[in-house]
Amino acid sequence: MGIPVLTIDGPSGAGKGTVSRLVAKKLGWHYLDSGSIYRSLAIALQLASVDLADVPGIVNVAEAMALEFECGDELAVRLDGVDITPQLGLESTGVVASQVAALPDVRRVLLQKQQDFRKPPGLVADGRDMGTVVFPDAKNKVFLTASAAKRAERRYKQLIEKAIDANLIQIQKAIEERDRRDMERENAPLAMARDALYIDSSDMTIASVVEEILNLIH
Repeated sequence: MGIPVLTIDGPSGAGKGTVSRLVAKKLGWHYLDSGSIYRSLAIALQLASVDLADVPGIVNVAEAMALEFECGDELAVRLDGVDITPQLGLESTGVVASQVAALPDVRRVLLQKQQDFRKPPGLVADGRDMGTVVFPDAKNKVFLTASAAKRAERRYKQLIEKAIDANLIQIQKAIEERDRRDMERENAPLAMARDALYIDSSDMTIASVVEEILNLIH
């Protein structure tokens, strides 16, 4: 397929979302936040009261859910016509999303939903396995990361700014646990594609990360 794709993979909290949206905006391309797809499924499962041990039930919800993405300054997501954006960032949503993302049957269903985002003039795809599993043929790939301590610090600041009570040590432990779970899972583990550009954003500004990625494209 001739439609260009830029994949930006990396662990939770590395700044993939902000960077990917800015790059997509500058290129005039479509945007896919794969993490939001799994988080949306987590919310759909909670709304439907589906037990996480009920794999067929989870697959049914995944097949039926209709998602809409609005990419402005912030990502807005609608699930079956209802705005679920406020629930996407909750820690409880992230925990469920990470658990269901490890299920092969769920990944198979959501893989096609993700690949359907590939439309002209191009796509910026943000996730953990965009360059390795979902779009392995993408010509431009980035692996964006940052230290667990720096990612925890960023998350802590986000929560405090929203007047949400937070504990920095607990956040860092949760991030390290999620990294371990994502890297060790059997199906599509978090890994850097062999042909990806490695960027550590720990001591970089968002603008400088965006510039480096645009230089890769051009």
